[in-house]
Order: sequence, then C-alpha cells, then structure tokens
Amino acid sequence: MIDWPRVTELREEVGAEDFGEVVEIFLEEVEEVIGKLHDGDRSQLEQDLHFLKGSALNLGFEDFSALCLDGERKSAQGQAQGVDVASIIAKFQDSKSAFLAGLSEKF
Repeated sequence: MIDWPRVTELREEVGAEDFGEVVEIFLEEVEEVIGKLHDGDRSQLEQDLHFLKGSALNLGFEDFSALCLDGERKSAQGQAQGVDVASIIAKFQDSKSAFLAGLSEKF
C-alpha cells in the first residue's frame, strides 16, 4: 500500500526537518481535491485524478496512485461516469491511515 523506500528517499531529499511540512502540504492539497470529488464535482475529473496520481507517487501511496491512474485513463477516454470515485476516496483514507501509522513507527 505504501512504498516506504520512496518515503525514506523523499525524507532524505528534503531533509528530516522539512519532511513534516512536506507531508502536511501534501495531505492538505490532496484532501482539498478529495473533498471536491466527495461533493460530486467531476467537472475536472481527469485533471484532478492526474494531480492526485502524481502527488500520491511522490509520497509513496502506490495503491491510491494506481486507482487514480485508472480513473484518469477512463476519463481521458470519455468514460468519466465509469470512474469509481468512492473507491478512490476510500483507498486514500486507508492509505493515509497506514502512512500516518507507519510514520510514527519508522521515523
């Protein structure tokens, strides 16, 4: 679910002292888009999923990123209504919980 080697790499890249801020910004930005999707706003679904996918990869949220990629592709092919937004949101919540729990154990 979480690519911990990627998380460690990112922490080393930005430095331990700035890593918490990077995580905080990531969660704020992603939760803003997740909230938009939760409210049913699909006006920019392809772009939103592209953003979520990239953000997720940067912080090691592998499974969440994969769902976003799948949804992004469907949207690009004109199948936005077939994207399971609820599953994407649920996977983010699961990933976030696993990530936050793992952070306290690993760092």
